[in-house]
Parts: sequence; C-alpha cells; structure tokens
Amino acid sequence: MDKTKAAYQEGIISIFTNSGLFVLKLWAGIVTGSIALTADAWHTLSDSLSSIIVVIAARLSSKKPDKEHPFGHGRWEQIAAIFIAFLLAVIAYDFMKDSITSFRLKESATFGTVAVVVTIISIVVKEGLAQYAFWIGRKTDNVTIKADGWHHRTDALSSLVVLIGIILSGKFWWMDSILGAIISLMLFYATYKIAKEAITKLLGEKPNQKLIGNITASIAKEYDEDLHLHHFHIHNYVAHQELTFHIRLDKNMSIETGHKIATNIENIILSEFNITATVHIEPLDYIHTSD
Repeated sequence: MDKTKAAYQEGIISIFTNSGLFVLKLWAGIVTGSIALTADAWHTLSDSLSSIIVVIAARLSSKKPDKEHPFGHGRWEQIAAIFIAFLLAVIAYDFMKDSITSFRLKESATFGTVAVVVTIISIVVKEGLAQYAFWIGRKTDNVTIKADGWHHRTDALSSLVVLIGIILSGKFWWMDSILGAIISLMLFYATYKIAKEAITKLLGEKPNQKLIGNITASIAKEYDEDLHLHHFHIHNYVAHQELTFHIRLDKNMSIETGHKIATNIENIILSEFNITATVHIEPLDYIHTSD
C-alpha cells in the first residue's frame, strides 16, 4: 500500500464525512441547548482539521532527501501528530471550562428524538472512520493516521457518553454538564496517547526485542563466533531508519579484517531489513560503561 496515497485517501474521506457530521450535530446542539452536543460537534470539526493536517503531513513527509535534510522529511508525521495532540488539548480545556460553568449555574439541556437520532448516527459513522484509519495506520505504520484514528475513536466514545446521558437526563438536571466534563477527559487522554507515541519516535528509541533477535539470527548465519551484539539504538525517520550497535572482536585482529566484518554486517542489515546500520567495534574483553 502506497503510504502517501493512503494518507491522502484517509484524510479526504475524513474531512468530508466530519464536515457533514459537524453541521448535523451542531444543529442538534443548538436545538436542544446542550453543551455536550455542541462540544461533540466541535470535537467532530476538530477531526476535520486534524485530517487536513494528515494530508499536509503526507505531502511534506513524502519529499525526497535533500542537502539540508539528508535523512528525508518523514518526521513531519510525528510533528503533525504532536500538533493534533495540542489541538485536542485546547478543545478539551475549553469544554471542561464550559461544563464547570454550566454546573455552577445549574443549567440543563432539553433532549429529544432529534438528539438521540443524531447521536446514534455519529457513533456509527465515527467508529467506522476510526476502524478505517487504524487499518490504514497498521498497513503503512503512519503515526499521524493512527493519531487521526484516535481522534475519530474519542469522538465516537464521546457521542456514546452523550447518548447515555440523554437517556438519563430526565432524572438528573446536571447530566449535560457532567457529560461535557467526561468528553473533555476523553480528549485529554487521547492527547496523552498521541503525544507520547510521537515524542518517543522523535527522541529515538531502543529497537524492539523481535527486531534485535532477527538481526542477531541473520548475522549468526554468516559468523559462527559470538560477536556479542549489544548497545542497540534506532533513529526513526519514518521512511528511513538508522541503526547503531556495538560488536566485540579479538583485539589482535587487524583493522582491515575488523572493518570487513563490520561492513558486511551493515550490508546484511540493509539487504534483509532495509535499515542503514553503523557498527562500532570493541575489543573482546571490553566492558562498556553504559552496558
């Protein structure tokens, strides 16, 4: 699956669908005077904004490496995901503030059939968009699309909470205020999840054990002796990955022989895993202070 094309497709479908849902939910919120429904509508509109960011990020991250950016532009995906997280946090704060104000003033909303129908439509459509985005995200390993999927999922969940509240609103005047606060907390959680994944990738991370095991097994096929692979670090540029790690060789081995071994290992990793590796050589009896 072409990563850039998939991001464009997911983003455009999301923009048009969310724009239609926004109009429908905002109308229902105005008719009922509900903070929760109105907040849910603006949450849906924020999905459209985040999808626009997905499309822009896909365009920027697909640019080829150049002199100023030799590792490419793939990290625009993480930058865009952080921007989406910030957008969610701002919206969450605003909804929490409105909910607290409404509770203090003892304001209530009048729900009806319109609110129920619109909310059910929203739940079904938004969960469908979330599943689609998660599927695309898994296929392409695009963190921005995954973030957009979480945005859709929180919107579906917030609509579900609104639906429950509508059912119970006749018994509790404060239900609308509480629903608004719950939706706000959902948004804050989504912010945390999205930002954490994007920042982890930007800062650099240790390769997972499965990848380390596969690399070790591939090298073991070429070399009988234990090369003591350790000190792994991976730098993820999305479309391009850089891996560094250490090996230990006999200290009496010539520099030329050691260099050939290191270069051969780098070629194996590039050929089998499509990862550019840099191998650091240490004497066999050397203990690294950070190991």
